[in-house]
Amino acid sequence: MPFSLKNHVAIVTGSSTGLGHAIALALGKAGAKVAVNYFNNQARAERNFAAFHDAGIESILVRADVTTEEGVEKLFRETEAKLGKPDILVPNATCEQPLKPIEEYDWAFHQAMLDFFVKSPYLLTRRGLAHMKAQRWGRIINITSEVFHRAVAPFSAYVAAKGGQIGWSRSMSRELAPFGITVNTVAPGWIPVERHEKVPQQEKDEYRALIPANRWGTPEDVAYAVLYFASEEASFVTGQTLCVNGGMTPW
Repeated sequence: MPFSLKNHVAIVTGSSTGLGHAIALALGKAGAKVAVNYFNNQARAERNFAAFHDAGIESILVRADVTTEEGVEKLFRETEAKLGKPDILVPNATCEQPLKPIEEYDWAFHQAMLDFFVKSPYLLTRRGLAHMKAQRWGRIINITSEVFHRAVAPFSAYVAAKGGQIGWSRSMSRELAPFGITVNTVAPGWIPVERHEKVPQQEKDEYRALIPANRWGTPEDVAYAVLYFASEEASFVTGQTLCVNGGMTPW
């Protein structure tokens, strides 16, 4: 079967809701065992985790802060004990992303962005790399954003961190290619999910009017792009960024 992930183990961070939830479900339905990760709102995470049982996916739910070495170690330790050693990593966890002019940011906020989008992928990859190198197969798929390509403003802290994430991924793709490990990024456009519930409708309408494809993207649109990069069929594709945004960045 094409795009089968049978006999593989995936970690998807920030996967109790939103895009991460859809990504983890897609990988699981393709045959992977999946570690679902969250850090806040345990009740919501446990409620949404039921979807994995309903789909018959072998999976676990792990509370861990993946911006810390301790949290990453906990996530891997529980995954290895219950599912096996992971060879598909999808760093997806994020934090609040307010648009502010540079004068209103402080360095602590910039650091938080870097912790989620550069430090966390680094920690996850470093922890999982020995197994991937030993079996000469692995997939690292970072969830970044169209904001880097579109130079969205006033959004400098988030855009800078996402740019760093893309640059890190491109460099790692060349470093790890000889070991059969691919590193790619998926860059979604704005796809409203649970955390966007309080965004004013006018803002949503203004963005929606810009989409050439003339529809909103869905979490599943992003999930299937990740599934492709995770598959054996994408074994000769690495160092790439796939924008999933209905034609917002045709360059």
